[in-house]
Amino acid sequence: MTKPTVLFVCVHNAGRSQMAAGWLRHLAPDTIDVRSAGSEPADTLNPIAIKAMAEVGIDITANTPRKLDYTTAETSDVIITMGCGDACPVFPGKRYEDWKLDDPAGQDLNTVRHIRDQIKQRVQDLIDDLTPGPNPSA
Repeated sequence: MTKPTVLFVCVHNAGRSQMAAGWLRHLAPDTIDVRSAGSEPADTLNPIAIKAMAEVGIDITANTPRKLDYTTAETSDVIITMGCGDACPVFPGKRYEDWKLDDPAGQDLNTVRHIRDQIKQRVQDLIDDLTPGPNPSA
């Protein structure tokens, strides 16, 4: 069985989608391929998102926001959107989820911690759904 590919998409690809990708890489490193992109990518990652993820031992500093492109979306099995609305492409046969999460841009660290923890739970639920058998992150 091939590994499923998950694409996380938010507007700037600087906060939510980067944190989600970080969690998925951390919790299921060998079972799911991970991508992230933005409809209007920022120049750099959100420094508060970086700090919040570092607190839980996940380093996302090497990541850079990237523009969502047709090929990346088309070759992904699951597309998780987070506030990008109509800018996110729709491909027949893909599994879509829209995660309603606050944008960490301009938020304080405590607020971003809460968003980080919400993302972790959703990522864990996604892993449980995509991987049969025992939980790989247990």
